[in-house]
Amino acid sequence: MEILVISGLSGSGKSKAASFLEDIGYYIVDNLPAEMMVVFAEFCAASKGRYDRVALVYDVRTGEPAQKLIDALEQMKAAGIHCRMLFLEADNQSIINRYKETRRTHPLAGGGVSVAQALQKERALLQPVRDHADFVLNTSGFSASKLHSEILNLFSDASLEDGMHVNVLSFGFKNGIPVEADLVMDVRFMPNPYYIEELKHKTGLDDGVRDYVFSFSQTNEFMRRMEEMMSFLLPLYSEEGKTVLVLAIGCTGGHHRSVAVAHALAEYIQNAGYPVTETHRDITR
Repeated sequence: MEILVISGLSGSGKSKAASFLEDIGYYIVDNLPAEMMVVFAEFCAASKGRYDRVALVYDVRTGEPAQKLIDALEQMKAAGIHCRMLFLEADNQSIINRYKETRRTHPLAGGGVSVAQALQKERALLQPVRDHADFVLNTSGFSASKLHSEILNLFSDASLEDGMHVNVLSFGFKNGIPVEADLVMDVRFMPNPYYIEELKHKTGLDDGVRDYVFSFSQTNEFMRRMEEMMSFLLPLYSEEGKTVLVLAIGCTGGHHRSVAVAHALAEYIQNAGYPVTETHRDITR
């Protein structure tokens, strides 16, 4: 049995990390006090394999001293439980921007305390936890796709059980190239549905846009060559031990051409037998 404790700064991505871990088979428990972790671990150990992989999310909301978590971890390890901790953090500006986007309140803010001041206090409170972590992941500038890739790299058994995981990502060049991309393809040479009035406000997931994009010979020739390249490259990446491959497809705004092509490529790669995540980074911008 494995217990993974997820801790870190508020706004650093703990909830998303937990959801990604749930996708790969972890049973998630949020905001469990440290003393209850030991009891819960004993319950899981007695469950005869029902709870083999458990992730416990722990942060300042418990209101406990950090030493209680450290003591609980050591107690579980002493009982022979495979126990590790992931600590997530990010720079202040990244976290402040995330709170602005979500309009949520930092758990230590309020009453005249700014997010920046709350972060300073939180960093001090959680420093002993960070020092005790097995993995420290700085998520500054991370997209959800990048965090997903990092979580898979650290904790997924996909490379052993299901083969390499491929993340097919569409994006708009005007919003920047995804930093997590392993391979980047530019499809701005294709005719742009944006200039067709009835298609302008639709996306590459709509039938009309897909039909338009794939009505051109250059699109179909591109797809043929991409499929050949994927058939050649994917087994080689997998043989080299790569667990996650991020394939980014870009057009101007990330709404039409890149979305349609990324969707088609994701289907092709999935049919080839690889686990696939399809992400459209800029489709709502």
